[in-house]
Amino acid sequence: MIISKLTTKAQTTIPQPVRAALHLQPGDKLMYEIDDQRVILTKAKISGHTNDPFRAFNEWNSAADAKAYAKL
Repeated sequence: MIISKLTTKAQTTIPQPVRAALHLQPGDKLMYEIDDQRVILTKAKISGHTNDPFRAFNEWNSAADAKAYAKL
């Protein structure tokens, strides 16, 4: 069983084994399905069309880029 804690702002950290199982990366969207007293968490699938005009610019999405541009 994997447990995480809910903060006073209704936030939680997704435990590493869950992130690994769902192949989650920063910025990924999550889907929640409520089934009686259970919640099913899945990684949201990105459809072919999105309103994000920058979706094609993945070449500047590395840890080094995030560090270099963090204070802009």
